[in-house]
Amino acid sequence: MARNKVQRTPAETLFKKELKALSKVDDGPKPANWNLSPASVVDYIMGTELEDGTKISPKYIGNRSLIELAVATLTTERALLLSGIPGTAKTWVSEHLAAAISGTSRLLVQGTAGTHEDKLLYAWNYPILLAKGPVREALVPSPVMRAMEAGKIIRIEEMTRMPFEIQDALITILSERSLPIPELNEEVFAAEGFNLIATANDKDKGIHEMSGALKRRFNNVILPLPESIEEELKIVTNRLSPKLLKASGKKPNKQSLEEIKKVITIFKELREGKTVDGQTALKKVTSTLSTAEIISVVDNALAMGTYFDDGTIKPRFLASGLEGAIVKNKDSDMNPWKEYIEIVLKKREDWSDFYKQLSKTKKTEE
Repeated sequence: MARNKVQRTPAETLFKKELKALSKVDDGPKPANWNLSPASVVDYIMGTELEDGTKISPKYIGNRSLIELAVATLTTERALLLSGIPGTAKTWVSEHLAAAISGTSRLLVQGTAGTHEDKLLYAWNYPILLAKGPVREALVPSPVMRAMEAGKIIRIEEMTRMPFEIQDALITILSERSLPIPELNEEVFAAEGFNLIATANDKDKGIHEMSGALKRRFNNVILPLPESIEEELKIVTNRLSPKLLKASGKKPNKQSLEEIKKVITIFKELREGKTVDGQTALKKVTSTLSTAEIISVVDNALAMGTYFDDGTIKPRFLASGLEGAIVKNKDSDMNPWKEYIEIVLKKREDWSDFYKQLSKTKKTEE
């Protein structure tokens, strides 16, 4: 029986050829236990072309100096905090940094309201514990402990989803670079190369403020929203589902790209509370209108075009997913959205397909 393909391939596997190509030509100084030099890690993230013609695809489209700062932080004994509103590629950058530096992005703790301290420290195998007492054999190391022992990068996603008393379990690890195990009268010391990348956002509900003591042990790099429509278009097209693109057999054509730019324009205007020409003030919606939401809208349109049409991204497919992406809270978001349709979209030339589709949705709800 053929082995099923996985839905999501880790970065170190998906971009194995690129990492290998960079490693072959990398003659820069490498910190202990790093697979690539800091300069090559930045090239891997930002994209470049090697002398032999090998193209390294960009993983992050934005300010190179932010990535340089992030990589430089990881060469020190300060941890890295990637922060910003949801959808600014924090997780994506975190994964690729770990893949390039440590060769694995799978040393990971997912922060939630239910994350227990043992996910950051260690747990016990209770049958062995009951039979033999607190011995090393009964210890179940956390991903953090395994990263410390191996000298690798540990990723903690959504740090501020965890209660602050759980977050603070990291303070000793980040300060002393060690993890005490009182039950064994031992401690684990971090090997060279160990460091921590955390991601956090300050927009969603349900977040927990990090303590001052913990914050002081991080360098905070804020990943912003894209500055221009063209920059955001590059990000969106770079992150479209490879599976859907393969199924459609087509890359977005010029007309499709123009329609995607319209979606980006809508998000940008509703984020900023004004039209791109600055002539009309708009009510803002309370939802986070991130690039990730745009990618979701475009992927949905690509899926509809692939499986129900001729494989191209069309305005009606894009428009059909807009309201669900923009209106997260009907009480606060619906009226600004309806006004935007009538005040802005209705009056724009070449936007009739969008307006007709969105008007149908509005009439159905009414």
